[in-house]
Amino acid sequence: MRFHVTTGGATAQRTDCLMLPVYQGGPLTAAVKAADRVLGGTLAALIDSEDFRGKAGDTLLLPAAGDLPFRRVLLVGCGPRKDFDRQQLRKALSAAFGAWRKTRLKRAACFLTLERARGSDAARRARIAAEVWHASAYRFTAMKSADEEPSPAASELTIACRGNEAAAARRGLAQGDAIGQGQNLARELGNLPGNICTPSYLAQQARRLARGDRRLQLQVLDEADMRKLGMGALLSVTAGTKEPAKFIVLRYRGAAQNKAPVVLVGKGITFDAGGISLKPPPQMDEMKYDMCGAATVLGVMQAVKLLGAKLNLVGIIPSCENLPSGTATKPGDIVTSMAGKTIEILNTDAEGRLILCDALTYAKRFKPAAIIDIATLTGACLIALGRYRSGLLANSDRLARRLEKAGELADDPVWRLPIDPPYQEQLKSNFADFANVGGRDAGTITAGCFLSRFTEDQQWAHLDIAGTAWQQGPQKGGTGRPVPLLMEFLLNG
Repeated sequence: MRFHVTTGGATAQRTDCLMLPVYQGGPLTAAVKAADRVLGGTLAALIDSEDFRGKAGDTLLLPAAGDLPFRRVLLVGCGPRKDFDRQQLRKALSAAFGAWRKTRLKRAACFLTLERARGSDAARRARIAAEVWHASAYRFTAMKSADEEPSPAASELTIACRGNEAAAARRGLAQGDAIGQGQNLARELGNLPGNICTPSYLAQQARRLARGDRRLQLQVLDEADMRKLGMGALLSVTAGTKEPAKFIVLRYRGAAQNKAPVVLVGKGITFDAGGISLKPPPQMDEMKYDMCGAATVLGVMQAVKLLGAKLNLVGIIPSCENLPSGTATKPGDIVTSMAGKTIEILNTDAEGRLILCDALTYAKRFKPAAIIDIATLTGACLIALGRYRSGLLANSDRLARRLEKAGELADDPVWRLPIDPPYQEQLKSNFADFANVGGRDAGTITAGCFLSRFTEDQQWAHLDIAGTAWQQGPQKGGTGRPVPLLMEFLLNG
């Protein structure tokens, strides 16, 4: 998709499809009034007669007869004017782009971004438009013998803004384009099956990202390297599978060498059967999404690369499978982590924290400004927060507040949970330094407590995306979250 910005009026747009916002119950927007004048009052008549009511998400495609620079008019419902905020803008844009994709029209000019959605400026509205376009355009076709839908003709989108807002809108478009592409990469990796998206495949994707870019440096450690480093926790998870584990490190240098990097650590379990603590069969297929933390890291890296962002970033992906076999780790086994701490494994299905703890220890060598890990870690987080907010735990109030603010601005929200000292008591073990689970109560919190023991001297935060990384039902598929949140944090945090 080619994106452009216009400060011209609606009737001056030489385009195939003119997208116009309509509020439920009025008033008519300036763009609709202008188009209505050259169309002989047909738009106002339609709206006055309630043939088109402007309900949020409704669309109506009309021909533009006569000698006009635009061929079609697409009316887009925005709901009541008083309710028009960023969420309503996203809903209206999604409907508009969905309707456009069903046509054979190549070019569109969108005037929804001219409206002042509550909680936004011109840059934010342009960024949202690009993000929504990428989300609406995404289709998973990699494993299908034939695409179920013909390729859309849509190829050029112009975003309207006011004359003094053009620079801000262009900046927002560039950010939204990069974030949308990064989010779609995360979606794609999550949606791939476990027999394709293996640890080795993730390493290949990291190589693809780094290829030809001097700002990116890649290192991939194999299991022999992990043994030398003493990563006993990670290696205990991969013990039951033939697929080799990979420890992927991507470094992006876009700022001065002495500027401390942010380190992102993404859980990369490419399929999680639970190990010896085998999961129940229903919906086990969704455990291909247990690498969505890793997918997020790669998606963020791609977005940062596309923008040429002036920051230093390290992405670490510990990746393996968690399967049962004669060589798999057993409940009751005790392993030694890279930090030298011993862990009694009471549940082999609590494996994410085992690969993350060694990665968090490794991350310290970069002397980071902050470490943020991203993981589909606990089903308890889905029970607690559902599929709207990701879980946030942190040992730094400042870092937590920055992530909360970034999540709200990016419409990718989080909810902070505590890691008070009494919760740590649940991890006690009679036989090792501590156990890998703390019982059923407060499962998300005790998982965070476990990770906190490997980050005590760091600014650290943990994002539990078990409820937000993918959708179920008819829209089943990866969401690409929390790429928008992390990009907001990195660019503006």
